[in-house]
Amino acid sequence: MLPGRKEIKDLFEGLLGREIAITDGLPVDIGIPKPVVASYVDDYGHLRAVAVMSFGLAARSGAALALIPKGAVEAAEEDRVLPPNLFENAYEICNVLAAPFGDAMGEHLRLADAYPPSSPVPANLLSIAAQVAAREDVDLEITGYGTGSLSLVVAA
Repeated sequence: MLPGRKEIKDLFEGLLGREIAITDGLPVDIGIPKPVVASYVDDYGHLRAVAVMSFGLAARSGAALALIPKGAVEAAEEDRVLPPNLFENAYEICNVLAAPFGDAMGEHLRLADAYPPSSPVPANLLSIAAQVAAREDVDLEITGYGTGSLSLVVAA
């Protein structure tokens, strides 16, 4: 019911045009700095899945997508503020993640919303993100930009 690591790796490599190393990870921490949280719904509008992208992965993948120098990532991490351009790029990555989620679940899913680190996240999404079952937690190392974490969780 979850995309495999190969699909995750292929998606990030295809979007970013960089080699990605994918390894076991821990659930993304929803503390400070806050992550990007995305929700996915089916064609009936039912919540089906949640993705949690660590602040570091959002900044790194957002920068890599637009070929923004790594210094922008370092500045964002130091300030603990994800600039709008990096969030917009992370949002687009979350949007594209709907396809492998839907393929794995055997239904069409679409991105309902993605919340930047500066915005409150609905409690029901945080509850799903904390579930122990039906989840995949990985670390992604983006060549030239560094490592960040991703958690994919099926809504029970």
